[in-house]
Amino acid sequence: MNRLRVYATEGIVLRRDDYGEADRLVTLLTPGHGKLRALAKGARRLTSRKAGHIELFARAHLLLARGRTFDLITQAELIEPHRALREDVLRSAMAHYLCDLADWFAPQGSEAADLYALLVEGLALLCRATDPRLAARAFELRLLTLEGYGPALSRCARTGAPIDIAGEAKVAFSPAEGGVLCAEAAAQARDVIWLRRQELALMRLLQSQPFEALTELSVSLDLLAGVEHALQIYLSAILERRPRTAALVRQVARGLR
Repeated sequence: MNRLRVYATEGIVLRRDDYGEADRLVTLLTPGHGKLRALAKGARRLTSRKAGHIELFARAHLLLARGRTFDLITQAELIEPHRALREDVLRSAMAHYLCDLADWFAPQGSEAADLYALLVEGLALLCRATDPRLAARAFELRLLTLEGYGPALSRCARTGAPIDIAGEAKVAFSPAEGGVLCAEAAAQARDVIWLRRQELALMRLLQSQPFEALTELSVSLDLLAGVEHALQIYLSAILERRPRTAALVRQVARGLR
């Protein structure tokens, strides 16, 4: 095999699809090549050595050969299986959601080291966090910041005035403006969402604290619901659509209540 056609990379499995009689088509996020689709020939056979290394959400070392339509996975060695994300229904739904967001923002065929590192951290937090919903909110805010869409949470998105939440029952948040608003700016905005000060405080915490500090954090479902509502509207405004897995997450969460 011509060495110029072969390359090695780490990758996280974002999606898997059956292909042909025994093959598997895998969508990967990689640090050096961004998002790519690769074919694992024979991976659905019981005797396949690659199958266990390219499970959904798994992180693996991969050796690929360039092909005409799809690159071919010739070798795979597991780094982190993230088994908890396939064994727990809520964590699984959240992992689908995180991978969906990464898929949306990932470049095709070019460097994505920062996004890859964020997804590595996000999936690890999702495995360990007391509440996976909290992990998903933290990932959303970090991803938005990484991609240049981080919401302004400490200063007015329009005027730059500092927003002091002490003594305030609610604070205006505008997806169109890009974050929280002072009273004057809120009066002119058309899409204001009113956040309770506890919700804004939680968003600030999730935006600023390292993932490791959030592992044991636990907050009320009511508080999380308010933050989720604001971030889902904000994300939908940026993406111009609702993430396709958001409905799955809501359905699973409702079924567990």
